[in-house]
Amino acid sequence: MNILIDIVPTSVDIGGEDYEINSDFRTSILFELLMQDEGLSDEEKIIQALELYYPVIPQNLNEAVEQMLWFYRCDKEVREFKGKGTGKSSSQIYSFEYDDDYIYSAYLDQYGIDLQDIEYLHWWKFKAMFKALKEDNMIVKIMGYRSMDISKIKDKEQKEYYTKMKKLYEIPKSKNEVEKINDIEEALLNGGDLSKVL
Repeated sequence: MNILIDIVPTSVDIGGEDYEINSDFRTSILFELLMQDEGLSDEEKIIQALELYYPVIPQNLNEAVEQMLWFYRCDKEVREFKGKGTGKSSSQIYSFEYDDDYIYSAYLDQYGIDLQDIEYLHWWKFKAMFKALKEDNMIVKIMGYRSMDISKIKDKEQKEYYTKMKKLYEIPKSKNEVEKINDIEEALLNGGDLSKVL
């Protein structure tokens, strides 16, 4: 699928039958937020995701999930990204929940699109525009701060500045994650057993 020459899909083929898929960008944003919800089990997430994307849920649930993920990924292969030289996978650099105002403003500024007023914008088009946001948009600067490897910066003032920016624009951790980190710290400080925490 090539967004330059092919029409973006509004349905998916499951078992030789076309099923309409909710293709508006809001659906995929809700899906992403749903996947980050730690209060739901994996099974609950899958059920809610199928209900989000399909007006009529297909019988073949495995293929329905596969096609839903294909659609969400905009027909792009999933590439694992490792931070340069760190061996660690990259952390989240944007959040539709916490960066909503920056993303909204960037679309209004760069494309003249008011995401509040627009009735429909295909997810694949939204994603293409998101990837192409210019560096002078605040959300792009913030993503740059979050993804920056501070350990590679030699200049002391620059290092302090980017450390401050990274901390300022850090995506808040979920309550469960914060509690787990606190439990780990407490276990380490008190010489406790980490196996119960991890």
